[in-house]
Amino acid sequence: MSHEPGWLEVGLGRVAALGLLGALVLPLVALALAMSPAELLAGVRDARFAPALMLSLRTSLLSLALVVVGGLPLGWWLARSRSRGARLVEVLVDLPLVLPPAVVGVGLLMAYGRRGLLGGVLESVGVSLPFTSAAVVVAQVVVAAPFFVQAAATAFRSVREEQLLVAQTLGASRTEAIWKVAVPAALPGLVAGASLAWARALGEFGATLIFAGSLQGVTQTMPIAIYAALERDVGLAVTFALALAAIATVLLLTLRLGLGGVVRVGGRP
Repeated sequence: MSHEPGWLEVGLGRVAALGLLGALVLPLVALALAMSPAELLAGVRDARFAPALMLSLRTSLLSLALVVVGGLPLGWWLARSRSRGARLVEVLVDLPLVLPPAVVGVGLLMAYGRRGLLGGVLESVGVSLPFTSAAVVVAQVVVAAPFFVQAAATAFRSVREEQLLVAQTLGASRTEAIWKVAVPAALPGLVAGASLAWARALGEFGATLIFAGSLQGVTQTMPIAIYAALERDVGLAVTFALALAAIATVLLLTLRLGLGGVVRVGGRP
């Protein structure tokens, strides 16, 4: 006997859905209405705005490149391996997703700090990582990598082994088959994962603050600049927040509107 949802069930569902949608959208609307165009322009002209924005863009793009270079082979191995070791590695890769950013930051200090596990080795070759721009990149890589590796592994699992075997029977090596068949077929998932990883790196705050500090022009990214501005100038903090929100919106629209073309290029219907 079929059960048709009653008006109460439908009504409660709609109220719950609209309530959640409102909770997601309202902060963005409030942020957009918080500043007049003149106030926004004045904030953009502040001496702290451009250095923080450029540092965020530069470090997040570099960290994305590092994540992709390391994440492609790791995602492929996780997708193809059936060993218990691969499942353990997958858990370790996902761990930064559930750890508080502050924990990640302290862990980075314990690993690469002057008294950390590798601190002595780094100092012996003249490298001091904490509180430098390189530390910003390291923190971003650690927190952003799981998003890309997860997406890459999921995308590569959809590639059938028969596709690679056909390419190899036509004369391609295993490596050539992966690059010419598997990567194009998995491209939509890879692009989505890279976009999420970049967005996560761009918005990283807690681990960066602890491991890299807040040195203007050196380690003060946009999220950290927002935190610093809140103590002195709320209007400037809102300007920085709007800039980050605008970048995230452009990124999301590019992903949503451009993914259809990527899917066609990747050879999927």
